[in-house]
Amino acid sequence: MVDKDTCTIARQGETLTIMSRVLDGLPPEPPSSEITPEPLYLRRREFLKGGALATATAVVVAGGLAELMHQSPPPDPPPAPPPGSVAVSLGVPVPALSSRGPYDTTEKMTSFQDVTTYNNFYEFGINKGDPARNAGTLRPRPWSITVGGETNQPQVIDIDTLLHWFPLEQRIYRMRCVEAWSMVIPWLGFPLAPLIKKLEPLGSAAYVKFLTLMDPKQMPGENDPILQWPYIEGLRMDEAMNPLTFLAVGLYGRPLPNQDGAPIRLVVPWKYGFKGIKSIVNISFERQQPANTWAVAAPNEYGFYANVNPHVDHPRWSQATERRIGELRPRPTLMFNGYSEQVASLYTGMDLRKYF
Repeated sequence: MVDKDTCTIARQGETLTIMSRVLDGLPPEPPSSEITPEPLYLRRREFLKGGALATATAVVVAGGLAELMHQSPPPDPPPAPPPGSVAVSLGVPVPALSSRGPYDTTEKMTSFQDVTTYNNFYEFGINKGDPARNAGTLRPRPWSITVGGETNQPQVIDIDTLLHWFPLEQRIYRMRCVEAWSMVIPWLGFPLAPLIKKLEPLGSAAYVKFLTLMDPKQMPGENDPILQWPYIEGLRMDEAMNPLTFLAVGLYGRPLPNQDGAPIRLVVPWKYGFKGIKSIVNISFERQQPANTWAVAAPNEYGFYANVNPHVDHPRWSQATERRIGELRPRPTLMFNGYSEQVASLYTGMDLRKYF
């Protein structure tokens, strides 16, 4: 019998869900955070061959549950920054988080602690807590972004110069991971569209391609060939120009933490989270659709568009519901993550099952 006080150990909603099932006399299901990505699964197949398959699978599931229940708790969030300190850190005015704008969801925001300690950032490790533990090696200053491809304005932009080009905004967006968990995050940054206009892409540019920093000394996970590095993502030009598409340089009124993609990352709230490329060092305007990293790694599981669609399941799990971090009960997943009014017209006439 499980002592109900054990539930107090569980910080994450997924652990509480597991404990709830145990208390109800149901077998624990492996948490979604422990779902093995396709490239890792393929690498493990040699180990799992033959009679070791069932035993090894049980060990993996039990080990994941044990880690969730017995791992050391993550560090507490830092205290609220003194007035004006974030503005000094970023070198530009920072709006207050108190009011919500026309693009903001009114849903309860996910805690700062969860947003900064429950991350997918494989450049710092494959487990959710790895980025918070390992991302101290990243140096977000000095930092520059190289712009190239089909553009009239090829250049190298210093991050602090970029921060002075556009006023910063707060955007409170839903974020839906392809692993069927979600958050609500208050981002700090600016829309991508004004930057694209300033960079003057040619008429031949149909796509925008983004690259993450490639530096195994700063990002030790890049020493592991589980993915093709550097990480690559892309958007169709009309997607990139949509008012929702956002470049974040902070969250919760603070500069962007390393583990969340410092110093600048992409946020596309109607797409699965893996489209939100982190630690961007290159923006290129392209004639052809970029080969984004996860679609290259597992093309049967991950596509270029990655639009949130509850009617198209992942080959290994349903996308009909999601688990909001910090909550116990699953909730229905909304088409385009609830942003249909703003983005559905971008895909008129497209077969969203084919272009997933």
